[in-house]
Amino acid sequence: MAKGSVDFVLRPFEGLPGEPDWVALKEVVPAATAPARTTAEHGSKDVLITTVLPQAWPALHRADGVILLALQTSTHSGDASRDLAAALLEAIEVEPGTAVEVVGLPEAGPRLQDVLDLSVPFEVTVHDSFAYWLAPDVERTSDLEAAIQDADEGIIDTVKIPGVEAAYWCRMGAKEFLRWAQPHDEQVVLDGLARLHARRESGFADGKFIGYFRSSGLVVPVWELARGTEADELDSAIAQFAPRFEAALASTEPLDANERRARAGLVARQVTLR
Repeated sequence: MAKGSVDFVLRPFEGLPGEPDWVALKEVVPAATAPARTTAEHGSKDVLITTVLPQAWPALHRADGVILLALQTSTHSGDASRDLAAALLEAIEVEPGTAVEVVGLPEAGPRLQDVLDLSVPFEVTVHDSFAYWLAPDVERTSDLEAAIQDADEGIIDTVKIPGVEAAYWCRMGAKEFLRWAQPHDEQVVLDGLARLHARRESGFADGKFIGYFRSSGLVVPVWELARGTEADELDSAIAQFAPRFEAALASTEPLDANERRARAGLVARQVTLR
């Protein structure tokens, strides 16, 4: 490997507060933010982590001084954390009101885990509009309003489920789904899901487990819910399902024949994202 190049990192967000939510915002949530702050060494700057920015900008130093860092952007090295840190550090240096439009291939250097204050919790807010791209005191011209409205048309209804980590209800067309990013290693999650699936206990709220995404080293199981299920109807169902799921994840018993067959079926349903 060339000197200064960046090694591939399977779980680039490992060690950050709320790793599953980082993955969810990078892959499955259309419009959301979470506050962060850089370390004192990097100026103790307020940062707003976001899903996307206009024109797929990696970062924006907003006119009010707030720095926005987008997760749903192209990565160029083998370590998304290093790529994002490079964009963040560049955004700190540019003048307020300036976007970081392109970030080249970074050499080895600080990662988000080095640049961000890890004591700041990753508290996600889901939005139904990208109006947060603009500083509160910016004059909303007709062109700006039109641009925001155009971007908003691509947002699917999404709600973060309280009480559990990184679970997101969404409505796509006439169907509702739950996508729940897991903090555990992939093999642990697959084994746990296989145990439940073999017992026909992998569904809840009259819905069914249909597969999973794999992204940034984590697994995001997906359930198709009963038609018309609203987000606020899931609280009790997830509260009942969560202990079963946790017990299945914690089990270290070897899979039996039925569970192995169930696991093979699960693997056939996976989709690998970036």
